Amino acid sequence: MNFYFAPLEGITGYLYRNTHHTYFDKVDKYFSPFIFANQHEGIKGKDVKDILPENNQGVTLVPQILTNNAKDFIYTAKKFKQLGYDEVNLKLGCPSGTVVSRHRGSGFLAKQAELDVFLDEVFSEAVTKISIKTRIGKDHPDEFYELLQIYNKYPMEELIIHPRIQKDFYKNTPNLDVFGHALSQSKNPICYNGDLFTADAYKRFMNDFPSITKVMLGRGLLANPGLISEITDGVRVDKNTLRVFHDKIYEDYKKVLFGDRNVMFKMKELWFYMITQFTENEKYWKKIKKVERCSEYDVVIAKLFEEQELCEQPDFLTWKKC
Repeated sequence: MNFYFAPLEGITGYLYRNTHHTYFDKVDKYFSPFIFANQHEGIKGKDVKDILPENNQGVTLVPQILTNNAKDFIYTAKKFKQLGYDEVNLKLGCPSGTVVSRHRGSGFLAKQAELDVFLDEVFSEAVTKISIKTRIGKDHPDEFYELLQIYNKYPMEELIIHPRIQKDFYKNTPNLDVFGHALSQSKNPICYNGDLFTADAYKRFMNDFPSITKVMLGRGLLANPGLISEITDGVRVDKNTLRVFHDKIYEDYKKVLFGDRNVMFKMKELWFYMITQFTENEKYWKKIKKVERCSEYDVVIAKLFEEQELCEQPDFLTWKKC
């Protein structure tokens, strides 16, 4: 089985990836948070820093591109090629309203004729391998049957499917009936992404789809950075390792970010997911949200690790409560 780490804007940048790779070396591919393709302005400074090879040593990274303009995609892919990347990923899954309103991300899925033209141009001029991460439609799951016919025209590295529509965002449950159709009818290799938050969820999924050889984990891996080891070896991450992992990320953010406020913003983003692993998680999540200074944060986190244990059954409902 190949395990991929899904990108999450603002969290899974190079500092996080490097630390995760150091302590939990089970990911076959990391995908960068999406980069807007723009041939006129080029790649922005913060995006360049995130994907520079020297900032990702030892990490297999696939840069992800967000655009609906073929020329912009080709230009940006060439820039990535110059940096040494042999694969890029087209993001057709982002459900954000600001992205969708510009017919990018999952908004592009509603423009099937335009999408077909776009793909014809970028695959005709491909300078790297191209993979696609997609949802199954914008407004209705039935859209995917025609989308798959389009995808089947092109020799992509793999088709990563998150079987929700744009309007679902991350609510409802993944549509496994549509995914099953894709698995049987796709001419390209398939990777599954969606709601595999625990080892038990992974096992149930594999019982239903035993032929799958690639899965992408996102929120579940952010919550439990040792999830892959739990899946493959039955080894649950221990609290001491999680503490060391947290401390390295925290110290790295303090080195590169200016001011407590910016550091706290980053750590709160991460704790939104990781807090689900602890007993009395809602109580401590409220405390973490209130802190404004690193000194206050240090006290709360020290008490969390000292007073609480890791849950046998993580409480993912915390995401809905907060």
